Amino acid sequence: RGTSDEGDTIQTELLQRCDIVLMGRRTYDVFAPAWTSRSGDPYSDRINTMRKVVVSTTLTDPTWANTEVVAGGVPDRVRALKDEDGGHIVQYGFGDVSRLLLDEGLVDQLHLWIHPLLLGPADAHDLLSRPGTGATLDLVESRVLSNGIILATYAP
Repeated sequence: RGTSDEGDTIQTELLQRCDIVLMGRRTYDVFAPAWTSRSGDPYSDRINTMRKVVVSTTLTDPTWANTEVVAGGVPDRVRALKDEDGGHIVQYGFGDVSRLLLDEGLVDQLHLWIHPLLLGPADAHDLLSRPGTGATLDLVESRVLSNGIILATYAP
C-alpha cells in the first residue's frame, strides 16, 4: 500500500512545525543517505536544512548538514533543547531513545502510524513492547488514511 499524497502531506506539515529532528544512530544511518540524495520538494528541503540531533556513542563525524551528536546526558540535553525558543522536536523511529524519553517524561505526543502489513519473524529489537518501564497513554486523535494506514496520536 505504501505512502500516499495524504500521508506525505501530513508528514510534511508535521516536519514544518518542528525545529529539530531527534534520532538514534540506527535512524541516522538510514535517513542521512536517503535524504541527502533528495531535494526539490518541501519535505526533503526542510529535513536537509533543519537542525538534527543524533544520540550515539559511536558516531563521531556526521556528514549530514546541521547535525549534532549527543553521547551522554541525553535527558538533560533534550530538556535544554525543549526550553530553547523554537524548541519543537520531532523524533522518527521508536527504540532506546524513545523509551528513555518516555521514562524521563520528555514525550509530549506519540504519533503511531499503523500500517496494514504483517511481516515475518522478529526479535526483541523489532518490537514496540520490551521489558522495562511501561507508559500509560491517552488517545488524543485518530485518523484512517485512504490507503488503510491508521494514524494514532497519544499523549502521556
